[in-house]
Amino acid sequence: MHQAAVEFPDNKLLIDLCGEYDRHLAEIERVLAVQIVRRGNQLAVLGEEDAVQAAAAVLHALYARLESGKAVEFADVDRELRMGSDDDAGGLDGDQLEMFKGGAVEIRTRKKLVEPRTDAQKSYVKSLFAHELAFGIGPAGTGKTYLAVAVGVNMFVEGHVDRIILSRPAVEAGEKLGYLPGDMKEKVDPYMQPLYDALGDFLPGKQVQKLIEEKRIEIAPLAFMRGRTLSNAFVVLDEAQNATSMQMKMFLTRLGEGSRMVITGDRTQIDLPRGVPSGLADAERLLTAIPQISFNYFTAKDVVRHPLVAAIIEAYEADG
Repeated sequence: MHQAAVEFPDNKLLIDLCGEYDRHLAEIERVLAVQIVRRGNQLAVLGEEDAVQAAAAVLHALYARLESGKAVEFADVDRELRMGSDDDAGGLDGDQLEMFKGGAVEIRTRKKLVEPRTDAQKSYVKSLFAHELAFGIGPAGTGKTYLAVAVGVNMFVEGHVDRIILSRPAVEAGEKLGYLPGDMKEKVDPYMQPLYDALGDFLPGKQVQKLIEEKRIEIAPLAFMRGRTLSNAFVVLDEAQNATSMQMKMFLTRLGEGSRMVITGDRTQIDLPRGVPSGLADAERLLTAIPQISFNYFTAKDVVRHPLVAAIIEAYEADG
C-alpha cells in the first residue's frame, strides 16, 4: 500500500474540490481504486503506487482549475479522470492554438465554455478546426453532434464563417411523415429537435430565433440541400448513417469556398429500408485515402451520458 499527502493552501477551494458530500473525491476513489482521507488542508491518498500518483495528478489539475477562477463540477472530474496529456495541436492557426495551449481544449460560445471529456473527443475537436471536412463516427452519447455544433457556434461568433447550417435525413422510423399532423415544417421539426437543443445550449434563445429568421442559422432536412452550394458556412450533417449513397454524394459536393463540413453518424442505428446501403458506409470506404479528410471514431468508452448508457452500448456490441 502506497500513500501520498497532497496539500492545498486555500481551504475554501479545497471544499469546492471535494464537491458536495465529497462526491468528487468519491468518484476519484471509485475510478482509480484508491482511498482519499481529508486531514485539514491535506488529502491523503492511499492505494497502489501508480493509482496514487494518478489520483494526485487529478487532484492537482482540479485545484489548478479552481485557482484560475473556473468552477469544478462533476463533469470536470470525469474529464480529468478520462483524459491523457497529448499537447499536439498540429494544423491549427494562431487563434485556434490559444484554444489548445497547455494541452487543454476549450470551445467558447455565447452561453458556456465547452471542454471535451475524453481523448477521442479532444482529437475530434482539434480535427474540426484543422480540416475542412471531418467525420465523427460512433455510438450515441459520445458528443459527436454536440461538439460539432459547439465548434460551429464558436467559428460563427468569431467571424470565421457567415452561417451555420445543420441538417439531418428525415428518415421515417415507425410513423410515416405524411400521416403526421401539420405543415411540412411541423412534420420535420421533431427530427431536427436535437439540433435545436444543441444550439440552445450555446446561444441565447432570442438570438437563435433572430438568426434563424435572418437565415444565418438554417436547420433543415437533408433533402433541402439539393442544388445548393454552401459557401462561408459551418455545415453539420447529423445521423448520416440514414443518408443513402446518392444523398451523401449530393451533400458532400455542396461544400463551397470558406466552409467547414462535419458528418456525424452511428453505424449501429441505421433506419434505412432493408437493402438500401448507408451513405456513411460508402463515404468511409471511398474517402479514407484522402488526407485532407479527417475520420474520427468513438467507442462506448467515450459515452458522456449516464454511465448506464455506456454499459448498454457495450452489451449490444458484445451480442453483435
